[in-house]
Amino acid sequence: MSRTPDTWILTAHSPSVLGTVDVVTRYLFEQGCYVTEHHSFDDRLASRFFIRVEFRAPATFDEAGFRAGLDERVAPFEMHAELTPPGYRAKVVIMVSKADHCLNDLLYRQRIGQLPMDITAVVSNHPDLEPLARWHEIPYHHFPLDPQDKPAQERQVLEVIERTGAELVILARYMQVLSPQLCQTLDGRAINIHHSLLPGFKGAKPYHQAYQKGVKLVGATAHFINNDLDEGPIIAQGVEPVDHAHYPEDLVAKGRDIECLTLARAVGYFLERRVFLLANRTVVL
Repeated sequence: MSRTPDTWILTAHSPSVLGTVDVVTRYLFEQGCYVTEHHSFDDRLASRFFIRVEFRAPATFDEAGFRAGLDERVAPFEMHAELTPPGYRAKVVIMVSKADHCLNDLLYRQRIGQLPMDITAVVSNHPDLEPLARWHEIPYHHFPLDPQDKPAQERQVLEVIERTGAELVILARYMQVLSPQLCQTLDGRAINIHHSLLPGFKGAKPYHQAYQKGVKLVGATAHFINNDLDEGPIIAQGVEPVDHAHYPEDLVAKGRDIECLTLARAVGYFLERRVFLLANRTVVL
């Protein structure tokens, strides 16, 4: 569902207690705010409540006063609330290696306004995709990886992320494993994409391996990174059926398309404040 340009987003989470929906919606009503979209979820196993509301504010809306009043109202519920203004664009750093399909797709979606973000830099361990970034007038940083001193390269990457104020890091087919230290630093704000053939077909040419086994489905998974390789909290997944008529090159081509769509969907959810972390899984509203 596309967001209209004049709406605010209110997101909140708290322990599961009586009155959580009412405290949010009643406050919005009292402030003269018109709700245009509302989703909430109560996880009965974790005893956690989540809510996301889009609303139009009145002409007399006072953001500072609204925030202060909201914090006071939800405090008895131990509720953590965040407010995102209309037209907000998150700053993003994209990390890539040599494959260009996901990067090209994200750049296009930013250019046409489908993804409300500003790509502040593209970072890579290879120089191959610099022309693509340059064409979009986005700074490109080539940091070669020294296997003997991986922390040095990661310090350069982190410096770019911090200097540009990036809220989100997208690993758009970045073919290097991040260190536990960097994973911890980027916890909850770095999204990776990989083919959903894992862990069945690891290593080089997974689609060729899948072809040899007669695979009937190909797909992709977008997830937050963590210390467990390709096992972080899942945000979005995509899948397509295939059959005996799909040769390895057909599987690769279909896989590229699914990776682009799935990554873009996950990034969109993040930018629209729809993703909540809950232990090693997500709630997507």
